[in-house]
Amino acid sequence: MTALPRVETAARPVRVGSGPHAATIGDGGLALMLGPCAVESAEQVAAAARAVAASGARFLRGGAYKPRTSPYSFQGLGLEGLRLLAAAARAHRLLVVSEVLDPADAAPAAELVDLVQIGARSMASVPLLRAVARAGRPVLLKRGFGATVEELLHAAEHLLDAGAPGVILCERGIRTFETCTRFTLDLGAVAWLRARTHLPVIVDPSHAAGRRALVLPLARAAVAAGADGLLVEVHPAPAAALSDAAQALPLDELPAFVAAVRAVHRALGASEPREDSEQRPDVEPRRLEERL
Repeated sequence: MTALPRVETAARPVRVGSGPHAATIGDGGLALMLGPCAVESAEQVAAAARAVAASGARFLRGGAYKPRTSPYSFQGLGLEGLRLLAAAARAHRLLVVSEVLDPADAAPAAELVDLVQIGARSMASVPLLRAVARAGRPVLLKRGFGATVEELLHAAEHLLDAGAPGVILCERGIRTFETCTRFTLDLGAVAWLRARTHLPVIVDPSHAAGRRALVLPLARAAVAAGADGLLVEVHPAPAAALSDAAQALPLDELPAFVAAVRAVHRALGASEPREDSEQRPDVEPRRLEERL
């Protein structure tokens, strides 16, 4: 068996933001990152921010740079979209989560974003990983839909090696032969990562589900598997969304959704203890361990 990177297993939470509105991920709580797949207008993102804040969540997510499969699909509003997202978040004392695609955009985005996302399509882009790490914000690293856990962890090490102040891993489903869902949500990887690394792990049930009726069941399962948080797409008018309309939850469903996943989290009680790496010989020490 190939030895996997990351040895130290003592949990190390990641702090996002600063001042009285900062939040910590991986401290035993359940971080909820909610918002539209793509920022479309000031009105749309303002409505989403109001609903997210009312639900008790701390993070507003939204895409300004969209790596769409088709060049004819909506590609996002770019830096102006980030400005709209940040303004809506600040108005409701929320923290901002958004993706960066180009290394050149990492530093400007870091001025507006509290948690910089590396998307599934960009996980293997080392120049982007290093540029985002140097920008000085904690990073949300999504697993590529064709990536192994080993490859995900090596990408995390690139970020940490380049100086990222914190890395949060995100499972969002992998591509398999099964087609009943958009992607196959790998909850085994979530449990493994929570037990065998010190990095917080969250789950994106929206991309795995592909349709809104499955988002809540997958979210509940993710929390039960030990996820430190959820990244979920919501929209004021899902049928009119310019991106991922089929899987976005309407805003009026947020209170019930949040109550349901928090009920699972409360039922779990204390987190399961992480395994002692000294008892697991298949995990090989790596140089980067000294800095983590």
